[in-house]
Amino acid sequence: MSTLSIRAVALVILAVGSGAVLAQTPNLGQPIDESDIAAWDIDILPDGTGLPPGSGTAGEGGPIYAQKCAVCHGVNAEGGISFALTGGEPLSNGIDTAKTIGNFWPVATTIFDYTRRAMPWTQPRTLTDDEVYALTAYLLAINGIIDEDDVMNAETLPQVQMPNRDGFIVRFPERTPGGARR
Repeated sequence: MSTLSIRAVALVILAVGSGAVLAQTPNLGQPIDESDIAAWDIDILPDGTGLPPGSGTAGEGGPIYAQKCAVCHGVNAEGGISFALTGGEPLSNGIDTAKTIGNFWPVATTIFDYTRRAMPWTQPRTLTDDEVYALTAYLLAINGIIDEDDVMNAETLPQVQMPNRDGFIVRFPERTPGGARR
């Protein structure tokens, strides 16, 4: 037999043998239930798709912020052991300019989405949806983006016009729901 024939036979044996091995699974894990997936499927799109029921105002969010957020982000969100969430110079001042809600984030739904899934840092996903709406309203109000008495909910939050809404250009807009720029 030639070397080429031996290799061909070896490849056929390997392919047939590996198919039999792959057919035998170790039976690890268990099927995932739709309700299990739903508990983690909490992303919020820029247009508000995925926002849950609930609402909140800046007045409701202030005390929540003081209790659950100020220890890291400082009084009035001006910074502490974690980044400032308010203030900041215009981004045109250079790459090292501190990025905050008021000068950087292009859509308000991002505040809700990030806060809901990642905050407070020591106990993520412990805030209720109403608390997240209230905190979002508080952060938007102290940045001068909404009025203190504006109610944030699934209808009003996506309508908030962020100061840097035109500061981002999506590299692949065709991959963005609705082909949006953000």
